[in-house]
Amino acid sequence: MEKFIKWCVSILPKPLQKIYYKYEEKWLYLVFGGLTTVVSIVTKLLLFKLVPGEPKWESTAGVVFSWICAVTFAFFTNKKYVFKNETKNAKEFWKVFASFYGARLATLGMEEAIFLIFCDWLGVSKTVITFLSQVVIFIANYILSKVFVFKNKENDTAEQHND
Repeated sequence: MEKFIKWCVSILPKPLQKIYYKYEEKWLYLVFGGLTTVVSIVTKLLLFKLVPGEPKWESTAGVVFSWICAVTFAFFTNKKYVFKNETKNAKEFWKVFASFYGARLATLGMEEAIFLIFCDWLGVSKTVITFLSQVVIFIANYILSKVFVFKNKENDTAEQHND
């Protein structure tokens, strides 16, 4: 994957390469965040398709299943490609893993609060809040990952690529 990313960047004109490397972490977060969204949608729809009929628990199970799949995908891609986090042993790995899941649980709670306040109490459209909350949650996930989960990263990506 890293070779593919480097190849994609290498075909860009030099000014765009500089912009990419200056904001590499953020670009990669956008790409892998988009892929995480795809994982969430596909796993949710897959469960809905595989479960025959319409049991009452289907929606909840689909949401929980897709959340677990998406967060797990996000953890590994964020750890390796976005924040380039290296763990030295199993204890350190599980600490980072638990921190990541904890941060994502916090933003899941934040999303629930957003829906409660804006949809249930203030009557704002669920469709509008769905899209707006995704932007807020996306940014909050990045900040929590950067500041709390993958905080031991030695160098910023931009510093590694300075000329």
